[in-house]
Amino acid sequence: MKMKKYMGFSAALMAAVMAMTGCGGTGETAENTYRVGIVQQSEHGSLDAATEGFMDKLTELLGEENVTFDLKNAQGEQTNSTTIATKFVSDGVDLIMANGTTALQSAAVATGDIPIIGASVSDYITAGVVDSNEAPGRNVTGVSDLAEISAQVDVLLQFCQEDTKVAVVYCSSANSAYQAKLAEEHLQELNRDYAVYTAADSNDIQAVMTKVVSDCGAVYIPTDNTFASNMEIVKNITLPAGVPSFAGAEPMCRIGALATLSISYYDLGVKAAEMAYEILVNGANPAEMPIEFVSEGITPKYNGDMAAALHVEIPEGMEALETVE
Repeated sequence: MKMKKYMGFSAALMAAVMAMTGCGGTGETAENTYRVGIVQQSEHGSLDAATEGFMDKLTELLGEENVTFDLKNAQGEQTNSTTIATKFVSDGVDLIMANGTTALQSAAVATGDIPIIGASVSDYITAGVVDSNEAPGRNVTGVSDLAEISAQVDVLLQFCQEDTKVAVVYCSSANSAYQAKLAEEHLQELNRDYAVYTAADSNDIQAVMTKVVSDCGAVYIPTDNTFASNMEIVKNITLPAGVPSFAGAEPMCRIGALATLSISYYDLGVKAAEMAYEILVNGANPAEMPIEFVSEGITPKYNGDMAAALHVEIPEGMEALETVE
């Protein structure tokens, strides 16, 4: 009787060990299967491309059978971002990818333990989620979408006269204030006439842009999620006024700007996925992973339809945006 009890105990113990180590089981073990929550701040081309690149690359790296994604869109509302991030924490996901500044801030508030990868965020320090770019110091790291602002402004100035007044326009509630500051500093260094305009939210954009085109001859808009979601309004005001505009992201330019100097947001997502892989598989610590930047594939481009409507001459070395079916 004792022998039977011992054998039964041994079998149970062996089954438990095999379940933990993956021996004798079917399919992947829990240690090799990952749940990733994705909170995307809003729906527009740049963020969509970053999410796509992230999911494609992480699936490639881990294997389709080893990763499941829970993709949620906050529709531009911070309360939605908070609700989504909180749900990811209660669900016990292995990693959160936060796509957009507000989404990242909400995730960082929701958890100090689950690793968080940020994407499509210009300045992680200003967002208040890391101690420094070199050593984040927390459970947050990620990829910045910040291209060189001075180079962006220089692209716009190629379409301007020496005395053209430039408007720097952004949403005051967004992380794009940092980019706007850099643009101001560069315009000051060049001794160019400029003015700064801010919109509190999407409801202000029409009034702000109407004021802009009455005062200025050119417009600079950095990578700003609020404006990115409302570039049709920008186009409908700047185009009839004959005012050239520059957008910090290619999808923004496709909708309603003349020119851009944009990173590839798909590549940004790919780089974020590579960082996620290091955390999930190799045990990398986000607190010790520097913020990454996309440094390749940055080319000045123009919107052919906008150029034709504005009757502008295209500077040498600038590429036309490819047609997207």
